[in-house]
Amino acid sequence: MMSNMTIIPENIEIHRPDNSLEKIIKSTKIKEKLLFKVKSDFHDIFVVKNNSGTFLKYKDTYQAGIFNTKYYSGNLPYINYFLIPYLINKKISKILTIGLGSGLVINQYEKLLNKTEAIDIVDIEENALEIAKNYFNFKQSSNTNFYLQDAIVYLKSNKKKYDLIIVDVAGNEGIDERFVQEEYINLIKCHLYKKGIFVSNLPSSRDITNNANKLILNTLKMYEKYFSYINVYNGETSNKIYYKTFFNIDNPVYDITNAIIISSNEKQIIKDDGRISQVLNIDINEYLKDIALSKD
Repeated sequence: MMSNMTIIPENIEIHRPDNSLEKIIKSTKIKEKLLFKVKSDFHDIFVVKNNSGTFLKYKDTYQAGIFNTKYYSGNLPYINYFLIPYLINKKISKILTIGLGSGLVINQYEKLLNKTEAIDIVDIEENALEIAKNYFNFKQSSNTNFYLQDAIVYLKSNKKKYDLIIVDVAGNEGIDERFVQEEYINLIKCHLYKKGIFVSNLPSSRDITNNANKLILNTLKMYEKYFSYINVYNGETSNKIYYKTFFNIDNPVYDITNAIIISSNEKQIIKDDGRISQVLNIDINEYLKDIALSKD
C-alpha cells in the first residue's frame, strides 16, 4: 500500500509542545508485554499488552486496540467518531471499511443496525484478519467479506456501491499520499449511493483552521469538488482520553490529532436516539462537541 511518498504525522505540527508536559511523556516508561510480532511486506507488526489495554502497533505507533482502564474502556477513542454516521442515517445497510484495525467498529455497527446487507473489509495486510480475531475478539459474520487487496485496486476493480465508506489506513511511518489525491476521492464518490457517507481519518495539527495546516485544508478543497456537505472533527475528546490514560496528563501535549472528516451530498442532520449510549456505552455527545469545521 505504501508508495514512494508518505505523509508523516510529526511533520504536520505547527505548534511546539509545553516543555514540562513533554518531559513527563518522555520520562514515562510504559511496560509492554509482547503478544505477537511479525514483519510483513508492508508493516512491522506488534501486538502488545500494557496497563492500559491491548494494542496493535505498526513499528512505534498505535494503530488499533482496546483500552481497559477505570478511566476509559473501549476502542481507540478516535475511532468512536466513526460512529457518527449512524446518527445521520440509521438505515445504513452496505458498509465498506478500508483498513481493518481491531475490527471492533464493524461489530459495533452490526449491534447498532437492525440489519446489514453487506460489510466489505479491504486491507492489504495479510495478517490483519487473524490479528483482529485472535487478539481483539473480532467476530466475522456471514455477511462480512474480507478482501486482501490494495485499496485503490479494489476501488478500481469493482462497481459496488455503499451507504457508508470508512477509511483508516497507515503504514510504519504514516499515510500513503495516494489517499489525499483527487483520483482516490473520485473513486470513493463513485462507490457511494446518493445518500452515502464517507468518513476519513487524516493526521492534522490540532489547530485545524490554521493556514499552515495545509494537508487538511488542501484535502478539503478537493473534497468540496465531490461533496456538498463536509464536517471535520478535531479529535479533542480522543486526545484527552489518550493523554490521561497513558500519562495521567489532563491536556493534550503534542500538536497532532486525528482529523475525522465526514463528507456527504445530503445535509448531515444528527439525531441521537440514545442507542449508541445504551448498546455501546459510549457518550457520543462528547465527540459531537469536537466539530471544528463545517462546510456546505
